[in-house]
Amino acid sequence: MLKRNKFWLSAILVAGLALPALAEEPTADTVVATVNGEKITVGHVLAVKGSLPEQYQALPDDVLFPGLVEQLIQQVALSQSLEGEVPLRIKLTAENELNAQRAGYVMDQKLRAAITDEAIQAAYDERYANMEPETEYNASHILVETEDEAKAIKKQLDEGADFAELAKEKSTGPSGPNGGSLGWFGKGMMVKPFEDAVVTMKAGEISDPVKTQFGWHVLKLNETRLKDAPALEDVKDELEAEIQQKLVEQIMADATKGAEITRADEETVPASVLSHPELIDN
Repeated sequence: MLKRNKFWLSAILVAGLALPALAEEPTADTVVATVNGEKITVGHVLAVKGSLPEQYQALPDDVLFPGLVEQLIQQVALSQSLEGEVPLRIKLTAENELNAQRAGYVMDQKLRAAITDEAIQAAYDERYANMEPETEYNASHILVETEDEAKAIKKQLDEGADFAELAKEKSTGPSGPNGGSLGWFGKGMMVKPFEDAVVTMKAGEISDPVKTQFGWHVLKLNETRLKDAPALEDVKDELEAEIQQKLVEQIMADATKGAEITRADEETVPASVLSHPELIDN
């Protein structure tokens, strides 16, 4: 659509035609121009504006309006010059587009009616009202390649070595330069052997060597905290998107369930028909 209308879009910026003054309170039926008697209305202009890319819609009205009217005048004049019947491809494309527009309108109306503040609040309550506060962990680690290295590091720590300094010196992980700090994380965010060790530790405790697919770790649990449920405003967009996804599926299912539908079998209309665009290029 955008490629096909590239010429018309450029015309918006170059057209600076003086147009007749409109009525004080124009309606969608107010005529802004005619081409061989065919009317172009305010409604036509507004419909074209709504289909433009955002950068064109952002243009000032006094710049955009004359360009849109000129675009429509040119399109109508060129359309009227078509000789013979309208090509089948155009007819079918117009039918498809009309159905798509109508379907989109129906979907939008149903979603607007269903996605209310009350619906979002209900979804929030369902997910978070009875949620137990989640424990989060703040930990550091020193990562090395072998168990012997990890045991040696644990021995140094037990003898009073500074964890952060030893991490900077020995750790092969990306957190090493930061003293091994991993920041805050919840359950499910770390590999299982790592998580299993952390959840059994007390704040300030240093673990025995723990093996994961990354190597051998010596862990230090710095502190823990309870994470409360997020505020409604913080998850409102996420909840709205989830409600919308479920509703779209339900609306489509209801629409097709209530319709009398027949489908041609593969022998009658094989999928290979897609390779024959000449069927509509008359």
